[in-house]
Amino acid sequence: MAHLDNVTKGQRNTALTASTLAFTVCFAVWTIFSIIGIKIKAELGLSDTQFGLLIATPILTGSLSRIFLGIWADQYGGRLVNTVLMLITAGAVALLTLASTYEMFLVAALGLGLAGGSFAVGISYVSKWYPKEQQGTALGIFGMGNVGAAVTTFGAPLILVAMGGQWKSVALVYAVVLAVTAVMYFLIAKDDPVHCERKAQGIKHQSFIKQLSPLKHIQVWRFAFYYFFVFGGYVALALWLPRFYIGAYGLSLATAGLLTAVYALPGSIFRALGGWLSDKIGARSVMYWTFGVSLVALFFLSYPSTDYSVAGIDGAIDFNITIPLWAFIGLTIVLGFMMSLGKAAVYKHIPVYYPDHVGAVGGMVGMIGGLGGFFMPIAFGIMNDLIGVWTSCFMLLTLIVAVNLIWMHVAIQMSERTAHPEQRGPKDLPELQDLHATSPEGA
Repeated sequence: MAHLDNVTKGQRNTALTASTLAFTVCFAVWTIFSIIGIKIKAELGLSDTQFGLLIATPILTGSLSRIFLGIWADQYGGRLVNTVLMLITAGAVALLTLASTYEMFLVAALGLGLAGGSFAVGISYVSKWYPKEQQGTALGIFGMGNVGAAVTTFGAPLILVAMGGQWKSVALVYAVVLAVTAVMYFLIAKDDPVHCERKAQGIKHQSFIKQLSPLKHIQVWRFAFYYFFVFGGYVALALWLPRFYIGAYGLSLATAGLLTAVYALPGSIFRALGGWLSDKIGARSVMYWTFGVSLVALFFLSYPSTDYSVAGIDGAIDFNITIPLWAFIGLTIVLGFMMSLGKAAVYKHIPVYYPDHVGAVGGMVGMIGGLGGFFMPIAFGIMNDLIGVWTSCFMLLTLIVAVNLIWMHVAIQMSERTAHPEQRGPKDLPELQDLHATSPEGA
């Protein structure tokens, strides 16, 4: 890695710190509808399905844009692409305050959603500053920018109260903060060493189509489906949980936002730990733990609240079986923690398997993961309207993580048997004829 020969530790730390802070602000903007969307829902009289679509629409833009932004970051440098992206998004957030109808809000949400594309840019940019053995940790630290979801669910209600309950004021505050962040990022961050080396040597960047060539591998799509759960599921719950706490437990918006932050925080800050563990014990082991523990947690979170009536000596006895709030909060913390580890582990794979196409592959994986954050809140709202079971959202997540676990295990087994053909046959079991030969009764 000749491009890293003259890179100092201070330069790496500056690039990582600036990118992580910028991504944190972008992620906070990306999830702003989780709080102001509740005000808009009441203002417009929206159903849960309409609310689900509203909070999910920014996720759609942020997801679909990731593959293009990741490739452009590889081609033109992450510093320039990220700065322009943040400035455009800040303008879209400010224009959100002019919306007055549901359709206008959806259009405005599409522009606001560009904030989510900053992840693909940052992955491409940060990975170029570090050698392979440190990329897992570095990308894990960068991914801690997901804490922006907790910043919004905790901070936006406070801003809302300070602004007299005016959601438009919250949007304007976010727009100003994002614009200032864009300017500071451009001044502090430097062009990555790979981009500088290519410019110095006059090397032309690969064509857009050639950058997409790794996407023909099924392995890329498998990584993407992992991310559909660990990231898409994380975003979906960060958006949906305030509504869930209000509807299922009857909590206030401020309390619901605080408890959502309790879930979102470990889902972000431990991503660095996930990257470090992926460097030390392997990303594959981290993914097994992520899917296994998440499956157990989601199984219990899926238990519906049910009213029962049974005959007693003195007449019918009514009682309710539901998961206590304290237990529910504890399980969401566990789930967020495991998702945090899993997000880092997924992205540990990419620069190792596809070092020359981090932007394209990382963008595709991020896009599919982000689409999970788009489709799942809509599905949560539809299921809630149709069957009226609040925990149906966790039932859907249980199915998704189970499919992921099975697919991963089967793929790993097939890969190992391809590399070691001797494993294909039976192991440690005698042949049928040997059983007959050694058994005096021929059984």
